[in-house]
Amino acid sequence: MKYYFTLYLKNLIKSTGASLAEFAVVTAMMATFIGTSAPKYSDLMEYGKERKSFNQIDKILTLATNFYNETARIEGRGRFPGQDKFDMPVGGYDLIEELNSELFLFETGNSSQSSKWASVFGINNPKAPAPDGTQFFDDAVETLNCNNCSENRFPGHEEWLFLSARDPFVSPYQDGHYIYIVIPGYKISSSIISPKLIVADAENPAKLHKILAL
Repeated sequence: MKYYFTLYLKNLIKSTGASLAEFAVVTAMMATFIGTSAPKYSDLMEYGKERKSFNQIDKILTLATNFYNETARIEGRGRFPGQDKFDMPVGGYDLIEELNSELFLFETGNSSQSSKWASVFGINNPKAPAPDGTQFFDDAVETLNCNNCSENRFPGHEEWLFLSARDPFVSPYQDGHYIYIVIPGYKISSSIISPKLIVADAENPAKLHKILAL
């Protein structure tokens, strides 16, 4: 469409007797074209960021799956990075119902819910620090109330960094930062319910998140 406008303008310049009114019409048409194309370009850019963020979340979930399977093999029962044990949480939620009641409201990283979420790669990671105004935290190893816990445990962000070869994933958003929680697993009679991992981008956790239940 822009090509035709340009061609028309060139022909108009070459022709004799072109009036100021005709130039004004062309100028108005070009302004309309630019004005209508700019929002579409912006939408395309936002879509690209969203797609990249979800792709990175998928990679984080793949790392978590590998970690879960490896700890199941070595320790006898799988757990996610940051978990001291399969039936212990990471973050401020013990039940998926509690999370669901709040997650849809968690639209910005500086929301009060941020205090319930742990940073994937560390709040002070120089390559991907937590944005200002957020209350995300670094998971720590539980040393007091952890019966029969593995001795091969490290803070959550250290386990994630090890899995990523110390190359953290950086959110494409200016206020983005990858965060996570783990809903603990539990026993029902002779059955074991596995823990659930939720990874989100702090740009808009309500929208940019995925849940992994193995």
